[in-house]
Amino acid sequence: MLMAFLSDKKIEELKIQANEIRKSIIRMLVEAGSGHTAGPLDMADVFTLFYFHVLRHDPKNPSWEERDRLILSNGHIAPVLYASMAHAGYFPVEELKTLRKFGTRLQGHPHREYLPYLETSSGPLGAGLSQAVGMALADKIDEKDGDRHIYCFLGDGELDEGNNWEAIMFAGKNKLNNLIAIVDRNNIQIDGRTEDIMPLEPLNKKWEAFNWHTILVDGHDFKELNEAIEEAHRIFDKPIVIIAKTIASKGVKEWEGDYRWHGKVPTKEESEMALKELDLNK
Repeated sequence: MLMAFLSDKKIEELKIQANEIRKSIIRMLVEAGSGHTAGPLDMADVFTLFYFHVLRHDPKNPSWEERDRLILSNGHIAPVLYASMAHAGYFPVEELKTLRKFGTRLQGHPHREYLPYLETSSGPLGAGLSQAVGMALADKIDEKDGDRHIYCFLGDGELDEGNNWEAIMFAGKNKLNNLIAIVDRNNIQIDGRTEDIMPLEPLNKKWEAFNWHTILVDGHDFKELNEAIEEAHRIFDKPIVIIAKTIASKGVKEWEGDYRWHGKVPTKEESEMALKELDLNK
């Protein structure tokens, strides 16, 4: 499947869209009073590129059989998923204000029963890649692997979960080249830096040892990200992992790189500061 050309003009449009998504994330978290801040903000560029350039999907027909599948394994970064979907037209942006409230479709972790536009429910870390592997294998069996790609987004701290490595081994053995994993390499997890809690490096070599094609990119560079996905689409003999180096809480300098923002939300005053900063990024 050929992707559309990513022009300089389109990149500027994506930067503006990612900025709007970051603002939506902050507003919805403040309204909810709970949730996760760092991961959603740092993955806004990746999600923007996917929902507004990469994915083959149709917000007006979310059950379209030939759509690409996007699996969010680290479900706690749901605010960036919801914000991206809303801005792409799956449901009204105004609904983002209902995050984590009683009766909402926008649960703290994605729940397919409430929001059927989702491919899976997620929350327990380490499960998403196994789900994505099953979808990729099913498409291979049904000879549909040339029609679409299965994308799975994971957190780097999530790779502490052993179930991931079973899935990685299985995908490598079965040469699931229709499976593309994207790792948010922001170097933090809930209680510290990943390399202090459970060192992951050399991360790319570990995936390669399980027979995956690995690509290292700047997770905030649209051109580099797009080229990585184009490269992934040209691989025909193994699954692909894109390790996206990101800055936790990207977009708000005062919060960037601080693991303490993994699982807390800004106060009203902090959010006003952050929104002003993002307004300057236009």
